[in-house]
Amino acid sequence: MRNTVQLPEDMSHRIDSLVERSNLSRDQIVEDAPSQGRSLAWQEQWVSGLTEGLAEADRGEFASEAEIEAVLNR
Repeated sequence: MRNTVQLPEDMSHRIDSLVERSNLSRDQIVEDAPSQGRSLAWQEQWVSGLTEGLAEADRGEFASEAEIEAVLNR
C-alpha cells in the first residue's frame, strides 16, 4: 500500500538536498523516519558527519594509533 503525503516546501527541499548528498532515494529518506525513528534533522546530521569524515580521510587525516588506543581503553 502506498500513501501520498503533501510535505511543506522547505522539508521537500531538505529531502532533495539529502538525496543529492547521499546514495539514498527520496522514498528511503522519508521511510526511514517512521520505520527507524530517525528524524530528518538526524539524517541531515548523519550525512554531514559522514561527508566530513570522508573528506578528512581523503586529506589523509586519520587518528593515530595512540588516539585509537585511548578511545578503546576508556
